[in-house]
Amino acid sequence: MSDVLAELSKVLEARKQAEADSSYVASLHAKGLNKILEKVGEESFETVIAAKDAQASGDNSDVIYETADLWFHSLVMLSHLGEKPEAVLEELARRFGLSGLDEKASRN
Repeated sequence: MSDVLAELSKVLEARKQAEADSSYVASLHAKGLNKILEKVGEESFETVIAAKDAQASGDNSDVIYETADLWFHSLVMLSHLGEKPEAVLEELARRFGLSGLDEKASRN
């Protein structure tokens, strides 16, 4: 699974330098962080709606599709901010063995 993230990360980094009219990712970077965040918000909403629909229908295909869009746009956001997906994986790994309730309580 991390191979997919690593490959996607390479593609996203390469497209940061591409011409805005040659790549969707490049066009997002050219429009700036606010546009990228708008897409993350839009995809978040679509994922929530798809999950509600999936619960009612028993068909998870749309929620998987929308989650992929959400993850993709989140990775574009991280790339724009100079981060790689590995940073998120490291944070998730750090949380293993830590109670979710304890982790939440430790936040300021």
